[in-house]
Amino acid sequence: MSLDRSINNRSYLYFLLFFFLMVIAFWKTYFTKIFDQENYRMHLHGAALVLWCTMLIVQPYLIRTRKTAWHRLVGKFSYLLVPVLVLTTYDLLRYRMHTLPSIEYASVALVINALIAYLIFYGLAINYRKNSALHSRFMVCTVFPFITPVTDRIIHIYFPSLTKFFPTLVGYPNVPLFGFALADITLIALSIWDWKAHKRLVFPLALLVLLIYHYSFNFFYQYKFWQLFSDWLMG
Repeated sequence: MSLDRSINNRSYLYFLLFFFLMVIAFWKTYFTKIFDQENYRMHLHGAALVLWCTMLIVQPYLIRTRKTAWHRLVGKFSYLLVPVLVLTTYDLLRYRMHTLPSIEYASVALVINALIAYLIFYGLAINYRKNSALHSRFMVCTVFPFITPVTDRIIHIYFPSLTKFFPTLVGYPNVPLFGFALADITLIALSIWDWKAHKRLVFPLALLVLLIYHYSFNFFYQYKFWQLFSDWLMG
């Protein structure tokens, strides 16, 4: 099957799988303790993520079933949903940073630069909304910055014994490396597949953005400019 047909006809299944894994990842810490959360921030953030994942599932299904008018209407809803997702994520990060003795600069990079990568992919998807091939590819890419929060929790909660095999970063097992590797390998495969068929650079561009994001998590915490920026951003 060509990549175009796979994205157009099956991407809703891939997004459904990601949503299922997200529910598993947050099942013990959120969904089964939904009334025990610290405050409203967890609920706003959780609701925004659930709505985004739901939209990713619904949108390609609407295209497959030729309901383009509904697809455009749901797409316009994303103009409201995306800012809410970004702001609730940032607000939750600030709240958590303020409960710690000092700012964890690596954690700031993990969250903030994931949001930047996400906004780049979403912005490009909207920019190319009249080009279905490019639009659908960039929308697929919006999932990749969110892989690590899912894989991190699955490993820590369900397979904690695996954490000892990861190198440490600022004193903690660098479990995000697994999610990073999974995203990068998937994008490399998609890049090769797409280049052979169409010579498109969407997935190589997405890979470059993610590699910069991954580098920022692993190294920015030791740079003075990032420490100053993080102090300002969390202040």
